[in-house]
Amino acid sequence: MTTVAIIGLGYVGLPLCLAFARGGLAVIGIDIDPAKVEKLRAGESYISHIPAAAIAEARGSGRFEVTTDPAAVTKADAILICVPTPLTPNRTPDLSHVESTAAVIGPHLREGQLVVLESTTYPGTTDEVLRPLLERASGLVAGESLFLAFSPEREDPGNPLSFREIPKLVGGITPACRDRATALYAHVVNRVVPTPDCRTAEAAKLLENIFRAVNIALVNELKIVYAAMGIDIWDVIAAAATKPYGFMPFYPGPGLGGHCIPIDPFYLTWKAMEYGQHTRLIELAGEINTAMPHYVVTRIADALNDAGKPLKGSRVLLLGLAYKPNVDDDRESPTYEIMKILEGKGAVVSYNDPHIPEIRPGRSHHAVAGRRSVPIESPCDVMVVCTAHAAYAAERFERFGVPVVDSRNLVERDLHAAYRA
Repeated sequence: MTTVAIIGLGYVGLPLCLAFARGGLAVIGIDIDPAKVEKLRAGESYISHIPAAAIAEARGSGRFEVTTDPAAVTKADAILICVPTPLTPNRTPDLSHVESTAAVIGPHLREGQLVVLESTTYPGTTDEVLRPLLERASGLVAGESLFLAFSPEREDPGNPLSFREIPKLVGGITPACRDRATALYAHVVNRVVPTPDCRTAEAAKLLENIFRAVNIALVNELKIVYAAMGIDIWDVIAAAATKPYGFMPFYPGPGLGGHCIPIDPFYLTWKAMEYGQHTRLIELAGEINTAMPHYVVTRIADALNDAGKPLKGSRVLLLGLAYKPNVDDDRESPTYEIMKILEGKGAVVSYNDPHIPEIRPGRSHHAVAGRRSVPIESPCDVMVVCTAHAAYAAERFERFGVPVVDSRNLVERDLHAAYRA
């Protein structure tokens, strides 16, 4: 039986573990967080959209073991690296997790193993960064005694498509490496798409996310322009979406969230400078999307002003910390930036999120870690819809008797004191 080791048991690595276990392969999940490992050993989930029953089933099959010991990769035929690739405070690529993973697994690699990087990164990372680190630590030669490939994750929390239905891109540093990785992923997805090399697969993943970032920036900008003209952007998008060709609807919001769209485009921006190229459209889209929380705060101030209240000292209830509906994923959520701006202006801010009862420590919001979700009925001067959770879509907002600032087109159009943002 083929054995797969998966390093990093977060939003990417854990679903991958379950997919391979369901596909009949033996899986070793490895993570540096002992709390995650203990939960998985007990058949429990720490990600809301992954049911505990799925983990218990995988564990009960005997095909899914978990550990904090990187030496466990010795037992695997394939090793998949699913660690974070964030940005530094200066918005440059932070590959420290990839580099440290290579350093700890390198000494335990053996001839004939396959190593695949799944973490999103700039073109050239697998060849230029991961390859020399693994070769130096293991004494093996990639493309000869070690197979090395890149296959970008396409995990989308809350998406109803199953893992098997989403095509998997694969690139290798040699055709043999690509073919070995293609054969592996064929166990768990219906369609594996080979690419000419690792750099092509790395670039394709960035294009996917840049495409979304740029188009979201477009509708975010048009939202503000059309609002000044008295036109509702949501009506405009609905009308344009009736065209059966040449148009794909994207929707505005309070800013970008998630681990991919706000971050990945800047991996290409940074790498392009090495070649004397400038990614002007990407950078402009980033500026527009980054500015959206400030626009939401402006609309909050407008709503309070119309009610005869100043922003300073007013109680603001933010509805939704997650960056997308009906999940507990709050990575890079624009709600945190809205919270920061409001508190900087003297507002008293609380939040409600049925999926995030307490704010967990995170890279960008250490200052508010430990805060807890308050009941939606909590007294406030203005409510702000930041995330389109199903629980909010079913809510009757008029019962609260306060202005509602809606950044997600969730509130009834004719509701008294409802403001678009």
